[in-house]
Amino acid sequence: MSGKGAPAFSLSNDAAIYSPEQNKELIFTKDTLVAGVHFFENDDPFLVAQKSLRVNLSDLASMGAQPLGYLLSLSLPKKNFDIEKWLAAFSAGLKQDQERYNWKLWGGDTVSTSGPVTISVTAIGQTDKGVNISRSGAKVGDDIYVSGTLGDAAGGLVVLQDDLDRTLYDELINRYYLPEPRLKLGRALTEIITSMMDVSDGLMGDISHICENSGVGAILNLEKIPSSQVFGNLLATNKAYSRLAWSGGDDYELLFTAPKNKNAVIKNLSDELGIKLTKIGEITKALQIKLLDDDGSEITQTKKGFRHF
Repeated sequence: MSGKGAPAFSLSNDAAIYSPEQNKELIFTKDTLVAGVHFFENDDPFLVAQKSLRVNLSDLASMGAQPLGYLLSLSLPKKNFDIEKWLAAFSAGLKQDQERYNWKLWGGDTVSTSGPVTISVTAIGQTDKGVNISRSGAKVGDDIYVSGTLGDAAGGLVVLQDDLDRTLYDELINRYYLPEPRLKLGRALTEIITSMMDVSDGLMGDISHICENSGVGAILNLEKIPSSQVFGNLLATNKAYSRLAWSGGDDYELLFTAPKNKNAVIKNLSDELGIKLTKIGEITKALQIKLLDDDGSEITQTKKGFRHF
């Protein structure tokens, strides 16, 4: 771990201390997951732990940051809940992903509640000084890109909710439970892009955040939105699922904008990292966000993405 100090004192003190290296800046992010909202109440605590960490790691990736440590708070039910069994599995999931992503638990708190299981993670990362990735830098004429494929996680949720044959859609279910934070890609993009965020609430909802913060609009092309073969198999059973590609959440891929003269650089980076990076649209001057079908007609969207309120 970079920097100096004793971040957690082996979890034996009331607070953590961390001194970043010179020419480094700290990045902070927080996500809260609630049983019945962000995961099923009977989900494996091992997987719940890993998803809790990974959604925060994805936020760090969208800032081009390297993970350092995290703070964890748990609210666990008082009644009809096997705390020891749940915590054993949850802790095993934390341990595995701490080792996978080379970061550590710096502290936190555990309390009882009369409500559902609630998990709150504060993630701390670092970037080089002066690296300032945000949602507000998109410029008219920039190309819009997304990493990986979209719709998989939302497709996995549909499989679970509609009780479809899980053996046919294991890949989608895995994407729902275990997103892959694009940490290496996020750091590699810092000198190339004008804006970036992760796709957590759905493509159309998240591109609207970039446009609102940048004072621009966007045109996206449906036929260019990348999807996996197994998601295509799901669509073959019900064409209504196609909306998941632009309105479904939980993919945690990176959505970013870049000048047109960076096309070749981005292609080379895609080849180098082995991650699909697809150009799906363009930033426009008109303060509108349009999704066009194969014929160039605008698709009416009744739902642009997940909203809590």
